[in-house]
Amino acid sequence: MEDKAAQAVRSKRDSSMRVGLKLVREGKADGFFTAGNTGAAMATAKMVLGALNGVERPALATVLPSMTGRPALLLDVGANVDSDPANLVQFAVMGSMYMRNVLKVADPRVGLLSIGEEDSKGNALTRDTLPILRATQGIHFIGNVEGRDLFNGTADVIVCDGFVGNVALKTSEGVAKLVNVTLRESLKSTVTSQVGALLSRAAFSAFKRRLDYSEYGGAPLLGVRVCASLGTARRMKRPS
Repeated sequence: MEDKAAQAVRSKRDSSMRVGLKLVREGKADGFFTAGNTGAAMATAKMVLGALNGVERPALATVLPSMTGRPALLLDVGANVDSDPANLVQFAVMGSMYMRNVLKVADPRVGLLSIGEEDSKGNALTRDTLPILRATQGIHFIGNVEGRDLFNGTADVIVCDGFVGNVALKTSEGVAKLVNVTLRESLKSTVTSQVGALLSRAAFSAFKRRLDYSEYGGAPLLGVRVCASLGTARRMKRPS
């Protein structure tokens, strides 16, 4: 996990990551999952499998729960720490295709993660990306969205660079854990609350599963050739 991604790709030619991806490329495996270094997974996949036409950088995507019950897709969540407007546009297109074809959401709404809904808000990257996304054919772009919109169902696809996405993802995981722990402690505080918890055990179990990030599996790596199911599987939490 401490290895530099580029160095690992060049020096570890017989790593399980590289061998597994070669099996996918040769058609001997249908998919590949790793709990290893995310940067190395992205770099190795791009080198061994190659990127799809029109994709400069693959992106990691993660499914988030929402208040509406319909999932939302956040990308990139860590494959690319630095991105340019063209990369974010490609993420938007890939995210829309994933939502339509895999999660079966018709005409998914795409939002650009920023610090305000107004066009003037955000950093240079988001301000430069906004007009390009508005002019992009084939996606339903709704404009800027804020951090609170990750879970309220405003957008089906939320696009950002990997640094922002990774921070947002891990912050969300921390909040979900806080809610679960705090709720559990509150339910054990009095006899009355314990009785209520016992009577509502099924509902609380469903609530916990809905907020538990480990219920949502790995993060698929979108934009590489050959295999659409390539992803990074998580252990206790997503790798950095």
